[in-house]
Amino acid sequence: MTDHPTPLHRLDSAVVLVTGVMAAGKSTVAQALAERLPRSAHVRGDAFRRMMVSGAAEMSADDEARDVVREQLRLRHRIAAATADLYADAGLTAVLQDIVIGDALPEVVAMVRTRPLYVVVLAPRPDVISAREEARAKTGYGLGWTPEGMDRILRDETPRTGLWLDSGGLTVAETVDAILARLDEARVDEARVDEARV
Repeated sequence: MTDHPTPLHRLDSAVVLVTGVMAAGKSTVAQALAERLPRSAHVRGDAFRRMMVSGAAEMSADDEARDVVREQLRLRHRIAAATADLYADAGLTAVLQDIVIGDALPEVVAMVRTRPLYVVVLAPRPDVISAREEARAKTGYGLGWTPEGMDRILRDETPRTGLWLDSGGLTVAETVDAILARLDEARVDEARVDEARV
């Protein structure tokens, strides 16, 4: 375990939201962060989408069923937030990982009732995202989405909440080290939470 200035017990009964665009490294970083902690759970938001057997709306950049997509996305976020809260209630650190960008970020911050709450936004450059997308087996982009388009939503439409980290030049271990070392920057204070609820 790598030494760092943050006592891990500060994360007991906390929620850490790890977000970013597709191929930003959310799953890998969230899993590595959870493995670094003594009592933790990795809550994968996308798992709740996959639980839908029929009627799931595909997220498309020009989807005519945009209202249905948003409704299902909010449902997924509510279930994920409630699950993270339950793990935190049991004394674990819940590392909640999902694509939560644009106006969804303050909504999810308000959905999670656990405090302390930490928000980490992984924000590598679009060229890094494109290279990662080409190198991995699964495909995140398509249906009108591009790394550049998602990056614009991230940087232009997402409130600057929590710790924003350009992890493009960092290894997974270095990214986790940076999150733990800069945990105070990631913490969402009550004033910001109140603003998110308005």
